[in-house]
Amino acid sequence: MVSHDAIIAVYMMSNRRHGTLYTGVSSQLVLRVNQHCEGAIEGFTKKYGLKRLVWYECHENMIAAIRRETAIKKYKREWKINLIERDNPYWDDLFSGLIG
Repeated sequence: MVSHDAIIAVYMMSNRRHGTLYTGVSSQLVLRVNQHCEGAIEGFTKKYGLKRLVWYECHENMIAAIRRETAIKKYKREWKINLIERDNPYWDDLFSGLIG
């Protein structure tokens, strides 16, 4: 279980296995994913119903996280799917593991 304190992370949201993907970065991962899940923020994730946290990677600081997010956004979809399925082959929602 991860503390609810500020978790700096790059993350991917989806609506289902092999569904639409969104890559983001946050200094407060739990809060941000919860906002996506509740549809509290207008934009891409709300429009496409992306409420499933399928991948995340913690970082020591925002500079490193932003660099990683920028790199991931340039990758082809197939590479992103491989990244997700390496640790989460069934595309389970990882949010409950964050909040315990």
